[in-house]
Amino acid sequence: MSKRFRLFIIVLLLAVGAWFLSPTVNWYFFTSPQNQKLASYSLEQIRDLAISTAQSDLKNLQDLYAKNPSAPVPADMSFLIPVAKRNYASIKMAVPTAWTLNDLFKAFVSQDDFLNAIEDQVRNDAFHYKSMKAKIMQLGLDLSGGMSIVLKADLNALQAKKGHILTTQEKSDAIGRAIDVLKSRIDQFGLSEPTIKREAGGGNKIYVELPGDVDPDRVNAFLRGKGSLTLNIVDEKATEAVNQWIAQNPQSVNPVTNAVTGIPADVLPAGLELLNFYKKDRFGLDQFVNRQVVKTDDKNVLDGTHIQQAVVSRDPVSNQPVVDFMLDGVGANHFAQMTQANVGKTMAVVLDNKIRAGARIQEAITGGNVQVTGFDSKDAQDLAVTLRTGALPVSLVVQSYTSVGSTLGRTAIQAGVNASIWGLVLVAVFMLLYYKGAGINADVALLINMFLVMAILGVFNMTLTLTGIAGLVLTVGISVDANVIIFERIKEEYWAGKSPATAIDIGFKRAFWTIMDSHVTALIASLFLSLLSKGAVQGFAVTLAVGLISSLFTSLFVSRLIFDFEIDVLKTRKLAITWRKM
Repeated sequence: MSKRFRLFIIVLLLAVGAWFLSPTVNWYFFTSPQNQKLASYSLEQIRDLAISTAQSDLKNLQDLYAKNPSAPVPADMSFLIPVAKRNYASIKMAVPTAWTLNDLFKAFVSQDDFLNAIEDQVRNDAFHYKSMKAKIMQLGLDLSGGMSIVLKADLNALQAKKGHILTTQEKSDAIGRAIDVLKSRIDQFGLSEPTIKREAGGGNKIYVELPGDVDPDRVNAFLRGKGSLTLNIVDEKATEAVNQWIAQNPQSVNPVTNAVTGIPADVLPAGLELLNFYKKDRFGLDQFVNRQVVKTDDKNVLDGTHIQQAVVSRDPVSNQPVVDFMLDGVGANHFAQMTQANVGKTMAVVLDNKIRAGARIQEAITGGNVQVTGFDSKDAQDLAVTLRTGALPVSLVVQSYTSVGSTLGRTAIQAGVNASIWGLVLVAVFMLLYYKGAGINADVALLINMFLVMAILGVFNMTLTLTGIAGLVLTVGISVDANVIIFERIKEEYWAGKSPATAIDIGFKRAFWTIMDSHVTALIASLFLSLLSKGAVQGFAVTLAVGLISSLFTSLFVSRLIFDFEIDVLKTRKLAITWRKM
């Protein structure tokens, strides 16, 4: 392999590493604390911020307009100009070359249009920073502080309710659905940016890590909930009667939850239930649409326990996402009878006591194959997972709480950073003092090694923990150790009277298998440790494994290229690798 090609490989890896590491560097060093905080907002917090910001910004613009309509658009409001240009184009008006406040206000038909444009900007900014944060190397719970929770899914109860032994896929889907529900509720309760993962090896435990200051009462609130899915027939006459009663009794409606209380039994008799119909708004939050009364007796309800398979496909006519699911034998017979008895009526898809979609029954549906429409791609995928698991409530038992103070997190970060820097500096100085000019070779390889390790950790969005920092420090020693072995072999050959080029060639050949044996054995140990362990030990093992692979590359590939460059390009006649006079 030529030196030019080897140099190309190294430069390419460094460029790719810089690309992968740039989101992390940009986030921690060039993103303001205010924007970092924005990325941790819940969807409700983003909506509230967008509304308040839009009202405040519009009021400021109106005040400026009242003073001087010909004033230029403020720089911080320039994001409105592209929207205004599109509005001008839609009504075929000439687009101004220099935008004034008067031009800007002409572009919006109503105040609501103005507010929506500003709200969209705030929402897009928040989602942008959320997306940025999803691509960076995250700090672990021990560095950022917060709460760690261990939950156990009661699969025995789920098996008893299904009435058969759960397959591996059913267990995986059920726990996956539980994790999805937890993520949704954590965001709803304002507990943002969680780390929720299943126990390694397919166990029935779920690990929840909530960075930052977390209120245990709020954690208990979202853990208590349980999910469910049913297909219910809508009673349209009862829906009309209940809505008429609500219109006459508006005080019965809770303005926050949209719940209705005090409905008399003659309006909403037994066997019927009033549910709210929700759709996702532009912030991804549930938007109240209307209220519908559904039947709850057995002959008008299909429970999610009967759903066996669910996949997402596309409607051949509209190309819209649809969810196709298959029922078991009992469910297929029940659904056929239910749809045959309710042709022309509406069937509601009820998730967690909220109506998510509805469809008019055109004919009896037999065979156990059912198709549900009315969802976008992401919601269709989510519904498919829900249908596969039957949306059964999987009981989650809290096994342990562990709280880590934010002060401890900051102290751990500072201690870890200091340890890494001092370890790197002292090792680099030692190599320079002991191996003279060759020490520069080792230090360059060491820096490249650390850079590649951080880039790999960043591209896979791995979480950096305190033990992970320990793995980085150990990587420094392992990387230098490989260079020490190589340098000692080169010195032996050089002392024996070999030329610099021959000493380097033989030295690398003699050191190759020693370095390979030590790195491979350590790599096997670290891989097993990462697979069989969890938490802090796993973080250490993963970081060490990445460091070992990178160390092999830098010690055998990068260092060799630097020596070859010194001999072949710089035409060095004497190696600066030892204090011993030759």
